[in-house]
Amino acid sequence: MRQTITLPYGTVTDISPDIKLVLANAGHILGSALCHFHIGNGDHNFVYSGDIKFGKSILFEAASWNFPRVETLLIESTYGLKEDIQPTRQEVESSFINAVNNTLADGGKVLIPIPAVGRAQEIMMVIDHYMKSGEMVEAPVFTEGMISEASAIHESYPEYLARELKQKILETDDNPFDSEYFTNIEHADAREEPLREDSPCIILATSGMLEGGPVLEYFKNIAPDKKSKVLFVSYQVNGTLGRRVLDGSKQVSMLGKEGKVEVVTINCGVEKLDGFSGHSDYNQLMSFVQRLRPKLRRVLVNHGERKKSENLAMNIRRMYRIPSHYPQIQEAIKLF
Repeated sequence: MRQTITLPYGTVTDISPDIKLVLANAGHILGSALCHFHIGNGDHNFVYSGDIKFGKSILFEAASWNFPRVETLLIESTYGLKEDIQPTRQEVESSFINAVNNTLADGGKVLIPIPAVGRAQEIMMVIDHYMKSGEMVEAPVFTEGMISEASAIHESYPEYLARELKQKILETDDNPFDSEYFTNIEHADAREEPLREDSPCIILATSGMLEGGPVLEYFKNIAPDKKSKVLFVSYQVNGTLGRRVLDGSKQVSMLGKEGKVEVVTINCGVEKLDGFSGHSDYNQLMSFVQRLRPKLRRVLVNHGERKKSENLAMNIRRMYRIPSHYPQIQEAIKLF
């Protein structure tokens, strides 16, 4: 880390005698950046997207696109197929409100297995916003894992957050990260309150795929309860406990406190909500390519399953008449 230099967005940095670098917001997670390389004396301009979200959320602004010039774009393709269309933030937030309200009204608990960075903070902002507006039932919200630490980092860098959220943190007494609804569980002994039988609540705990972390202890207690719900808001990889639960398993084997295998019966509701992804869906990727001006000379596609990368490149060629290519491993490409 001693060899690392941090750069703010928009700062021009000479990284070699003939290449200048400027970072811009990528909209993916806190501090994520598109890299704009200005090569030579205006000879060529190259943008590498990295992970990109070309859509505004309650946590971040959409990825930047207003570059002075770009000839070549290297773009991700996580959702590169035409059918890779995510619900809008408004749609998924509405589904989230309904799922939470219905469970709390039944007297149950909502367990949200969640990654500590990015997704957890967005869900916290959504909960705070809709509880304060009266659209979501007010209930205690408990967090555990590294969520509190990650949230503190977000709160420390409001200039990288969505404009409305930045304004709340800097200019008002209504800082959502310090919301009265949130309680951080700092040690296992404090889990008694969220796990009380007569206590409807929302629990955000790591990890997002039920593969480790404090969420497992909550899952063991909540899974048998018909009134409660496990609500997934992130991708569940094949082979993970989260994926098995999502696919409808009624019993799963888990390690107990003393290292013995326990069989956990799943009676609770299970639901997966798409739309909170930090990656652009197909339409957003295509819109980003179209938005760049002047028109691109070339697009290179990476960071996706082969069929997704190839499909995105093909459709960019067809729709925008821009030469587009999915490079192979060790393939060299001359930019100019």
